[in-house]
Amino acid sequence: MAKKDQTTDAAKEKEKDREKWMARFQVRLAMQPGVDRAVVLQAVKEVTAHCAETGEHPRTAFGDPDAYAVQTAARLVPADRAARARRHNSVVDALDSVRDAAGKLGGL
Repeated sequence: MAKKDQTTDAAKEKEKDREKWMARFQVRLAMQPGVDRAVVLQAVKEVTAHCAETGEHPRTAFGDPDAYAVQTAARLVPADRAARARRHNSVVDALDSVRDAAGKLGGL
């Protein structure tokens, strides 16, 4: 394989890895309580701008995408909105459990 091909392959692999990091970060961020589309877009814009300016890979600059998503949500989502979302999620989970239990009883 020619040296140019190896360089091109390495660049493609680096880009693929960057895209995977960004995708995981976005999904994990969106799963955090109180995070809406605007928060995700702002965070992606920040990461993208930083990496474009520095040339760093997001993993090098920000670490693990899961941990960074938690940190980002804590920084960008007001505490009261996150708490409200957590309460809402716990109520929905409880209702889902009741529905599932009722469905099992109905099958007896």
